[in-house]
Amino acid sequence: MANKITAGADMLGEFAPQFAHLNDDVLFGEVWSQETELSARDRSLMTITALVTQGAFEQLPFHMQKGKENGLKQVEVVAMITQLAFYVGWPKAWSAFNIAKHIYEETENGNK
Repeated sequence: MANKITAGADMLGEFAPQFAHLNDDVLFGEVWSQETELSARDRSLMTITALVTQGAFEQLPFHMQKGKENGLKQVEVVAMITQLAFYVGWPKAWSAFNIAKHIYEETENGNK
């Protein structure tokens, strides 16, 4: 992750400063930046899978976009969501597909 993530500070910094610090500096600053064991692409794949599994669709657009930036191809995301549908539920897959479709069509239509 080249750019520092500041979502925690931007959205919760005054309300929950410790959580904002953990989000921005530990999760994204340390965990995501370690590419010795896992690439950013692999971390994105795992994170998107975890979010779909939990039904955490509010966080999914950010991570889906980050996954795309980290090299996840549309065909891979489609295959992942299709596979997950059978294990975590059809409605979660539908919701994830709607987000993925928006993310991957954005660039194709020149609206990035």
